[in-house]
This record gives sequence, C-alpha cells and structure tokens, in this order.
Amino acid sequence: MERAAGARLSPGVSKWDIRQKIWDYMEASNLADFPRPVHHRIPNFKGSFLMNHCIREWEVFEKAREVKVDPDKPLEGVRLAALQAGKTLLVPTPRLRTGLFNRIVPPPGAAKDTLRKCATSQGVRDYSVPVGLDANVLVDLVVVGSVAVSEKGWRIGKGEGFADMEYAMMVSMGAVREDTVVVTAVHDCQVVDIPEELLGEHDLTVDYILTPTRVVRTGCMRPKPQGILWHKVSHRTMEKIPILQSLRCREEQAGKDVTLQEEQTDVPAVAAPARRSRDVRPGSPTLPKESGLCQASPRDESGPASSDRLRELSSLFVGNIPPATRVSKFKAVLREFRATPAQLTWQGAQRRAFLHYRDKTEAEVAAAALQGLSLQGCALRVEPAKAQGHKMASGP
Repeated sequence: MERAAGARLSPGVSKWDIRQKIWDYMEASNLADFPRPVHHRIPNFKGSFLMNHCIREWEVFEKAREVKVDPDKPLEGVRLAALQAGKTLLVPTPRLRTGLFNRIVPPPGAAKDTLRKCATSQGVRDYSVPVGLDANVLVDLVVVGSVAVSEKGWRIGKGEGFADMEYAMMVSMGAVREDTVVVTAVHDCQVVDIPEELLGEHDLTVDYILTPTRVVRTGCMRPKPQGILWHKVSHRTMEKIPILQSLRCREEQAGKDVTLQEEQTDVPAVAAPARRSRDVRPGSPTLPKESGLCQASPRDESGPASSDRLRELSSLFVGNIPPATRVSKFKAVLREFRATPAQLTWQGAQRRAFLHYRDKTEAEVAAAALQGLSLQGCALRVEPAKAQGHKMASGP
C-alpha cells in the first residue's frame, strides 16, 4: 500500500508540518473516513474497523488480560475485539476531565450488536464505571491513536498531549510496568520518517505498529515516560485536569519533588527558540496545541491589566495579526514557538495583543523567537510594549 508523500521530510521539519502532510494526504487520497475532515483529529480511515480481525489473531493481544484503548474513532474495532475476547477494557475519560479512565462493562450475556455499541463513544458513556486511583489496575497492553508514527517507534499525536499524559499518570499510579506493551493502530500511509530530535522527554514511544496490512515491531529502546514531569505542568493544566491534583498530593506525601512550572525560580519560563519554519500555514482553522506536559497556557485578560501587575512584568506588543484570528490559534502559535507568556492581553478586533513576561530576559527570548514570523501571510510586528496601560485601554 502506498505511503504518504510525507515519508521524505525536509530538514528542519516540525511536528506540525508532519501532521499537516498526513491530514492533507489522507483527505486528498480519499483514505479518510467519518468524522471528516480529519484535520486536528486522530484521523479515522477506511478499513480501520476491520483491524479488529488483525489484532484478534495477534499473539501479544491474545496474552493481554487488561487493555487500555484510547477513545479515538479509528480504534473502535480494537475496543470491540477486546470486549469480544472477554478482556478488561479501560478507556480514558474525554480530555481527562472527570478522572483517568473508565472500565467498560457490557450487560450480562451481551450479543455482538450490544458489544459493538459498547465499543463506540456513546457506548463508552453508557456502559462504563469509573476507575479510581486506588483501583487494582495492571495494564498489559496500551493502544494509542496517532497522526504519524515511524518504524523506529517515534509517535506524533494530534498535539494535545493526552496520550503522553495518560501514560505518565498510569506510571504514577502503578498501572503499567516495564513489560507493558504500547501499540498504535494506523493506516499504512501514516507510517513515515520522524526525526528523533522532535521528541521530548514526555513523548510516548510505541513498541508495535498495527496497520491493515502488517504488524511492525519497532524495537524502540528510547525510555518511555517514567511518571509525571511536574516541572513542566502548569497551574492551568492542573485546573483543567482535577485528577492531577490528587496524584500530586500522593507524590508530595511520598517525598517527590512536585514543583510546578510557574513555581520554579531558577528555570526561565520561555525556552530558546525552536528550529522550525518561520511561516505558519494559512487556511487552517486552528493550530495544534502541543503537549500539556510541556507548556504553560497563558491567561486571557479581556481588559487592561492592573498597574501593579504590569510593573512585575516585561511586555511585548504584537501587531498586524490577521483579521478574524482566534485567540486559541494565537496561543497555539506562541506555544509552538516556545514564547508562552505569563499573561496575555488579547485585542483581536484591533489585530494586536500584548504578551507579559515575568522579566526582561524572558521577554527578550520570546521576541527573538517571534521575530520574522508570518501568520497566514501577514508578517507580525513584534516589539517591546511602550506605555502598555494606556495603549491597552485606549485602542489604536
């Protein structure tokens, strides 16, 4: 089966470039299946459901007793195969809002049609019970969705980092061990070359790749996440994922360092500029959010920031933002270029924003990262903010 045109990637390619190439290729080649378009999703593809036949005959799957499968649409057939085989099936809760995962419990004597419903997103909601942190869980097999994966085991998700975080959380609660197998199920065209330098210490790698035509053993020796990297977790992430608070309390009581991202005093909040293209592609409704384990999320301010707060911060003015740009898209650009501010004042109607950093050094690093950046063909104007309070209150 033909592989995606993105198999050969140019130097300096980014995760976003790879995602976009896969999404575009699957849509253009009519390989994509409902829900469409597949952009900004773990892409479903024609024939994905039939992979349940492939995995049922796979020795690794046959030996597994407790299986965690992501809720993505292309993994529906895998979830069905687990239920039909009588395995314990765990599925993460959507965006980890209400806990880590649920156990799917079909009705006694459930027929094939009922099991198939249990494997759907609706079935996961209707036929599941929550699994608490104190539950005796030991997962033998982890099945994750991917946008792209390499034969070496490097994996790229849709950019929100939930699969990475879920695995790290399972490590923290003792639900996985050294011999737990991680597999991803994708279309053949999603197997591409991925530069190892794009991977971070939080990124989950895979041991096997399952496609409609083959099973690839990656032989990946890169260590998987050994737990939650608290120094890369923001307060905003903690608020959005309440179960993290419980895990943090546990680890703090165990004597581990659970200092959060914003609480560090000796590590700059803004990293050095990443190597990547200086132009953000037009025509995309949103940009991907990189892993919640890696970046802090800026706070939105609808009005002027207080003068006391501003005195504590060094600020940048960003102008010439394309019309109708969403603040979520703008924040994704800042994350992509490692220029996430401590506070963001958004004035989209005036095509501008103010980025507030904790000190001058952070602001200078962010300015260097954003210089020369174009967004949808508009060259952004990035410079130190002057008389910020007056400009933010009075408009252009």
